Amino acid sequence: MVPPPTFDEVSFASYIPDPKEPSQAAAVRKAEEFAGAVTKLHKAASKKPLFGKKKPVSGIGLYLDGGFGVGKTHLLASIYHSVPAPKTFGTFGEVTNLVGALGFNNAVERLAGNSVLCIDEFELDDPGDTMLVSRLLSELTSRGVSIVATSNTLPGQLGEGRFAAQDFLREIKKLGALFEPIRVDGPDYRHRDLPPAPEPASPEQLVEKASATPGSTLDDFDELLAHLSTLHPSRYNALINGVSAVYISGVHQVTDQAVALRVVVLADRLYDAGTPVTVSGAKLDQIFSQEMLDGGYRKKYLRAISRLLALSRFEAPATAA
Repeated sequence: MVPPPTFDEVSFASYIPDPKEPSQAAAVRKAEEFAGAVTKLHKAASKKPLFGKKKPVSGIGLYLDGGFGVGKTHLLASIYHSVPAPKTFGTFGEVTNLVGALGFNNAVERLAGNSVLCIDEFELDDPGDTMLVSRLLSELTSRGVSIVATSNTLPGQLGEGRFAAQDFLREIKKLGALFEPIRVDGPDYRHRDLPPAPEPASPEQLVEKASATPGSTLDDFDELLAHLSTLHPSRYNALINGVSAVYISGVHQVTDQAVALRVVVLADRLYDAGTPVTVSGAKLDQIFSQEMLDGGYRKKYLRAISRLLALSRFEAPATAA
């Protein structure tokens, strides 16, 4: 569990703050300070006393909150690269999948020696996740593991619009108390000064482009959605492993929430891998219905649209001769 290839080489120095958004430069400074504090804490926790019992060291927490495309994942990966091993980086879904695969106690033991646990796209979609993550992070911080997370939702508002958050307010407040929230404002850098969503290709153009791109895939949208329904989201990484570019025909608006959330996960994995996406049919900014965009998962859908549009502007690999 490490940063995706898109963020392999990032650093605090390579983050370019928008001069019109002072919160960005402030967030870089705060993230650097946090990384330094984590390093000191981990060294202190690793030292054995000459005599007597070792004093317990509690981890610290940082929460990067802001809109889409303001560089939160860049800062998260920069923190990861700056602190000593062992350390773990994963999306919120990957962390919960890890606990499910290993079992709670085993997961705690595996992660307890970490200097930091970096969690991207922190979201609480159901009460079970709320209870699980609250307990996991409380256990880890008490054992000296620091936590840094990114999200588009402030800690106290996690779960809003998706389940009866007031019934789990104590757990949500407990989660919020673990973090120092830092706001990162600004426009989406992925689309800053760029034209609207590109026009979809024609079916003929799509076939021609896919045929000329080594290592690419060409799928019908409905067939792809049907296949995704047979896979656990944790398997989507393997699905796109080694794929140079993705071509999808017959894209249309999605109205089923379960299907839409699978598209969100696929979009995240494609973006992590930096895989170009070209489609025929509907524009990528029209893939989710207005009803969905007005609902509790609005931020997930907007993030997916932002990332898919960015991927649609990526250059595909050099065409075959």
